[in-house]
Amino acid sequence: MNEMIELIEDDADERMGKSIGTMHASFARIRTGRAHPSLLDPIEVPYYGADTPLNRVATITVEEARTLVITPWEKNLIPQIEKAILKSDIGITPASSSEKVRVPLPALTEENRRDLARHARHEAEAARIAIRNIRRDAIHEVRELLKEKEVAEDEERRAEQQIQTITDRRVKEVDAALAAKEADLMEI
Repeated sequence: MNEMIELIEDDADERMGKSIGTMHASFARIRTGRAHPSLLDPIEVPYYGADTPLNRVATITVEEARTLVITPWEKNLIPQIEKAILKSDIGITPASSSEKVRVPLPALTEENRRDLARHARHEAEAARIAIRNIRRDAIHEVRELLKEKEVAEDEERRAEQQIQTITDRRVKEVDAALAAKEADLMEI
């Protein structure tokens, strides 16, 4: 097989994998009924004049199934951590003591679960669109090689089939991840 076609296929597969990775990161930020430290990943706190991710200035642990405990490395960060959590759009209210910030997660209502599942479906669709765009770009590159007579027509057809096979496999990964996330969200 043509080396250039292999490079195009490998690049497309890698880029599709990155799209799926982005979707998984988005899924991690969608709250389920259980506490998970990744829920606080988007939160940044002012630390010596720079906004710093919370997990870089504190230890985040799970206490019981629905409570996160944030232990800052410097005690004077507790008020900033509380403010940052309140300002974020995750909809939770922290409670602090002199040493730690506790973040109790309220139980999800049926309506909340449906909204979160809708958000998960939106993220999955964005990943599918990204994968299809990558497929389109890869097929375009292969057709350019055919135009420039660097590959034969049968090689071009095989490459397009291979790119479609890669695309189908990656879309199935998205669908499986979405099904798992929806099941997780609907679990009471």
